[in-house]
Amino acid sequence: MAAALVDAGVLIGYLDSRDPAHPDAVRAMEAATGKPWTTWPAVTEAAHLLGREFPAGRDALLSMIEDGSLRLVRLDETDAPRLRQLMAKYADLPMDLADAALVRAAEREGIDTVLTFDRRDFKVYRAAGIGALKILPKP
Repeated sequence: MAAALVDAGVLIGYLDSRDPAHPDAVRAMEAATGKPWTTWPAVTEAAHLLGREFPAGRDALLSMIEDGSLRLVRLDETDAPRLRQLMAKYADLPMDLADAALVRAAEREGIDTVLTFDRRDFKVYRAAGIGALKILPKP
């Protein structure tokens, strides 16, 4: 598989061995060619949710960023109009900032694969210049 973007749910499942999705998350992360990518909004969501049940997971998540095993697509103020546009387009789902950031990152970086357990929403999202994203892990 080429480079992939990672959603918060897969990050949580990967880091917390008690999570029922852990085996699928590990397989998905290990299948990624090269280092997986994510965005700060997805990291924020994962850190918040990990903090409830598995505080050590927050530290492990930040360690992955620090050691380079998880790379960040940096978004800035020039991405804000597109983030707003995406969240307005998919308001009926609704699309949150973390999902919008991943779709925007896919557009900017030309990454067509997302590791997520949120198949319902990501099956609907379309990235400009890419179209439908490949979703892993497969059910």
